Amino acid sequence: MSPRQDLLTAFDDLLAPERFKDYGPNGLQVEGRDTVRKIVSGVTASRALIEAAAARGADAIFVHHGLFWRGQDGRVTGWMKQRLALLLAHDINLFAYHLPLDAHPELGNNAQLGRQLGLLADGRFGEQDLGFIGARADGDAFADSDALAAHVRAALGRSVTCVAGATGPLRRIAWCTGGAQSYFEAAIAAGAQAFLTGEISEPQAHYARECGVTFLACGHHATERYGAPAVAAHVAAALGLEHEFIDVDNPA
Repeated sequence: MSPRQDLLTAFDDLLAPERFKDYGPNGLQVEGRDTVRKIVSGVTASRALIEAAAARGADAIFVHHGLFWRGQDGRVTGWMKQRLALLLAHDINLFAYHLPLDAHPELGNNAQLGRQLGLLADGRFGEQDLGFIGARADGDAFADSDALAAHVRAALGRSVTCVAGATGPLRRIAWCTGGAQSYFEAAIAAGAQAFLTGEISEPQAHYARECGVTFLACGHHATERYGAPAVAAHVAAALGLEHEFIDVDNPA
């Protein structure tokens, strides 16, 4: 077992939340029992994840998407009441790290997505340097946009939306997990031939065609499945705790 404060300190030391201007609080969002034996990690602090963590005897949950966001309705009703009631009833600590988890150079969402896709970053771009840019770790190029899309589909096990840019081989690939479609212009400016993220909005299709840079929307959840378990497993191993990743499926 480990004191809750030791777990919080370990997460904060690793992810350095003070470096980021974020959309909600990073760190301990809901206080549970004083000591932790088992951590469950997941993408979002949904009711399904909390229920599964309670059933597995977790003392703490570590997620990317926590419960509290800037500008949300502060009343504890409906889904918020249900999630909080479960956490409090089972005395489970909830730790959430948003942008700090995206940005970690080895264990974060972007680094782990790159690893999953066989991409090696050699630079950063965009607001708070959250975007990664690089090339295939094996040094090869993707033959074209269709080849890149097929590679991503196979690696993530889901369909993707691909808007092709210029024809020909793709070597410089940029990526930023989740809802980072607004980073597309910064990726173009950084010299990317293709950009991968979780979601697409109306303007990106036009930018892809007009700028000749391929855009792939690969799923918000699908691109952010890898950082939370990597960080939680790392910290759990350092503190001698048990860890389990629970993937609550999400088509978004």
